[in-house]
Amino acid sequence: MESNKRPENMARIESAAQAQAFIDEQVAAVRRQVGDKKVLLALSGGVDSSVVAALLIRAIGQNLVCVHVNHGLLRKGEPEQVVEVFRGQMNANLVYVDAVDRFLDKLAGVADPETKRKIIGAEFIRVFEEEARKQDGIEFLAQGTIYPDILESGPVKAHHNVGGLPDDLQFELVEPLKFLYKDEVRVVGKALGLPDGMVYRQPFPGPGLGVRCLGAITRERLECVRASDAILREEFAKNGLEGKVWQYFTVVPDFKSVGVKDGKRTFAYPVIIRAVNTKDAMTATVEDVPFALLEHITDRITKEVPGVNRVLYDLTPKPCGTIEWE
Repeated sequence: MESNKRPENMARIESAAQAQAFIDEQVAAVRRQVGDKKVLLALSGGVDSSVVAALLIRAIGQNLVCVHVNHGLLRKGEPEQVVEVFRGQMNANLVYVDAVDRFLDKLAGVADPETKRKIIGAEFIRVFEEEARKQDGIEFLAQGTIYPDILESGPVKAHHNVGGLPDDLQFELVEPLKFLYKDEVRVVGKALGLPDGMVYRQPFPGPGLGVRCLGAITRERLECVRASDAILREEFAKNGLEGKVWQYFTVVPDFKSVGVKDGKRTFAYPVIIRAVNTKDAMTATVEDVPFALLEHITDRITKEVPGVNRVLYDLTPKPCGTIEWE
């Protein structure tokens, strides 16, 4: 049985030269393992799956079948970026699945956070299984497993939702990053030519914006989350906070408050901003964002995002608050 322990003599990947040596080594290893067979990959657009995709495209080209499922819970521009980078720039064999209505219909009226997570995870498996069965000659399943996943949850990266495929889909796993830490994956991603927006993508929960649209998800509030999050990310990038702050995002709760706009009474949603720093996600401190910047972000969100009339800043560290709200 293959060991899942990182080799003791494996040097950390910190330079472009080290990354290139790793890429060359893994390209050869993948070719030995796969031969002329096909490999299936669930390509979310996150760091791990994107780096695996770019690496396998270099190794086996069109024999890698990437499946990108748009469940409607991604951030603004992310599905388009995946298609542009992988199909447009890397000539990937990419299957794009528009499952937005399917997911949002399943989630309608569901307020419990754990139930939402289970629905999103289970539905992803169903969609991915359906796409897998449409493909001929698939014998391997690639996963963006990295070393912390092995240390924390065993050899199958179950939180990517592909560990629950039916038993009759007897895929052999291809996991070229399984001995790397996240910072090493980013170095490899840069060496593979992926854009910084993918390589340095913030941590993003598996259920996506589904856990930032608090309570029962509605399309209206989901768009409030997506639009306000885009404004926050844009302003943090303009003001030098991108890369300095570990994670920042917006959430929209399932209640409204009274406000005034253009001299008229409004009854609309609040947007809550969260910006935290951490080393291990076990504890987190709140970023001291300049007040003038918060004022500017507030002005933009309340003017540009329909259905919003307040912006709040979450000052709670972890503990006692968690990083995400759900």
